[in-house]
Amino acid sequence: MQIMEATTTMEIKDNTFARQFETTSPQGMVSLEYSFQEKKIFLTKINVPEGFDNEEFINDLLKHIMEIAYERKLKVMPILPKIATFFRKHPIYKDLLPPGIKL
Repeated sequence: MQIMEATTTMEIKDNTFARQFETTSPQGMVSLEYSFQEKKIFLTKINVPEGFDNEEFINDLLKHIMEIAYERKLKVMPILPKIATFFRKHPIYKDLLPPGIKL
């Protein structure tokens, strides 16, 4: 299994207290909220600064989070339409989806 390289180096903090991954962009903090159930991570909400529209930055953030999911041996539940779209555009990550989830 080959993981796609993110196009930027990104420092991501796993804020377990707030249950979100956090990183900074030139416009401010970007976070992705999550919850756990068994060995699945549910990606529930993306928070961006007002006026933020950098889709490439969000794609890089998601690639980094997929790498974290691989490392932690988690399955990813794409709750948000934006994350489901990410999986459709990057089928290399489809093995992170739980059995029976088709996008």
